[in-house]
Amino acid sequence: QVQLVESGGGLVQAGGSLRLSCAASRSTFTNYPMAWFHQTPGKGRELVASISRDGTTTYYADSVQGRFTISRDNAKNTVYLQMNSLKPEDTAVYYCAAGRWPYSAGTHPSDFGSWGQGTQVTVSS
Repeated sequence: QVQLVESGGGLVQAGGSLRLSCAASRSTFTNYPMAWFHQTPGKGRELVASISRDGTTTYYADSVQGRFTISRDNAKNTVYLQMNSLKPEDTAVYYCAAGRWPYSAGTHPSDFGSWGQGTQVTVSS
């Protein structure tokens, strides 16, 4: 496992932007595909975006396509989620997750072996 800590959540008005950061505690960060999930009351944890080990392949949920951007800086052991044009329905707890080396990662939470503590994002109308 890799230890992950999210930051950057907060309260923002609809149409605004936030950038979430996820810092890993080990230098083998580059071995893992990374992802951001979100969770709201009454719903399971759902994939928002993911990125491959080398950053060349990304995936986005349809609901955030064109608004959110996932990126990673392997030299800094950090993954980011830039969230633009935020909507009230984006309100959730956002979790950073790392995949399981040497396996590829899909879209289900079980594909990921390490999780951050979560950071709250609230979008007001």
